[in-house]
Amino acid sequence: MTEKWRLLLTGANTAAINMAIDRAVLVTNSNGKVPPTVRFYSWKPSAISIGYFQSLEDEVDLTTCKDLNIDYVRRITGGGAVFHEKELTYSIVIPESHRKIPKNIMESYGHICGAVMNGLSNIGIESMYKPINDIIANGKKISGNAQTRKMKTVLQHGTILMDVDVEKMFSVLKVPNEKIKDKLIADVKDRVTSIKHIKDKEINFDILAIAMKKGFEEEFDIELVEEILTDEEKELTKKFELECFSAKEWNHRR
Repeated sequence: MTEKWRLLLTGANTAAINMAIDRAVLVTNSNGKVPPTVRFYSWKPSAISIGYFQSLEDEVDLTTCKDLNIDYVRRITGGGAVFHEKELTYSIVIPESHRKIPKNIMESYGHICGAVMNGLSNIGIESMYKPINDIIANGKKISGNAQTRKMKTVLQHGTILMDVDVEKMFSVLKVPNEKIKDKLIADVKDRVTSIKHIKDKEINFDILAIAMKKGFEEEFDIELVEEILTDEEKELTKKFELECFSAKEWNHRR
């Protein structure tokens, strides 16, 4: 009998709410109150998320963010600063002890990224896993991923780029030297791609979500059943949004 996991489609939210939902699901899953959960979501307004160990002031031009109405947040996962605009973001939350998730972190990255690669294959894009946390298509990065393990639970989230505006991204990301900014932009254009660049057309979020749902089901041999956040998760989301992800103490802590 095929194991059933939960699918959450939470739509477009602020950066603080998105990260609060991920943390709320992690807590409820760690307490055994919800099954393994896959979530697909997007960001409104556009946002920069920084890794847990980064300095917001060092990485992000906060004045330009304000001028362009671009949100920002510190993640609970590591890694670098990420510009979120035209993309599908996924998260997966699952107990470390679950038989379908490898104990080894590198292997678990590869397994979860395999689900994303399946999803891309379902819309006609062949891709490959580039350890530790990238997926590349046509030799360029199309997905970046980050993982943390807390309370004996794995949380991994990542992006699937539907389109990318490199100039806009670098308008809000600080660079060490303005003189080399043009070179950095050209370099990123050489290294980063998107579904629109490969397919030469836009594929909307809903169609991509269907492809990704199937990709996760194929990789993990499961059935994803669409549900909504529990009442406890909604309460935790509000709590984490206010006390953590929208708080200056959290976002500016380094």
